Amino acid sequence: MIKHFAIVAALTLCANSAYAQIAGLDAPAKQAYVVYAAEPQVVPAGKPGTLELHFRVVQGFHVNSHTPKSELLIPTTLTLQPAGGVKAGALQFPAGKPYSFSYDPSEKLDVYAGDFTVKLPVVAAAGEHALDASLRYQACDNAACYPPRNLPVKVLFTAK
Repeated sequence: MIKHFAIVAALTLCANSAYAQIAGLDAPAKQAYVVYAAEPQVVPAGKPGTLELHFRVVQGFHVNSHTPKSELLIPTTLTLQPAGGVKAGALQFPAGKPYSFSYDPSEKLDVYAGDFTVKLPVVAAAGEHALDASLRYQACDNAACYPPRNLPVKVLFTAK
């Protein structure tokens, strides 16, 4: 428990210094840490199908997985807006990858780095559909964690 407190305290201090960086001292305020690769997809009309939402964490950064190892860490979440003609199932996040800092290699965080895919089961009426969503995440590098961000996501697909 003390290790968790120490990590959270360190992350809090890093986050506070990150606010200074974001305010213009070191880092650009609008830097994107995660990008979404919007790709048109096709699912069967009126039957269960699965959409794949492809994300990429910018090199040199990582984000907490959807199930971080501590309740004090900010999980990556995806919030969907309801859409007519589409019934969305439970999101399926990938497993995170273990990550540790050089000062304490025994303490492992559960993160996404590089590419990761979230699967979204749907049943949709025939036709073109657009789902609006928001990915909430907190990016960190080896020196600091930055304020949480929301990435707008538009999932375009056709049900045939």
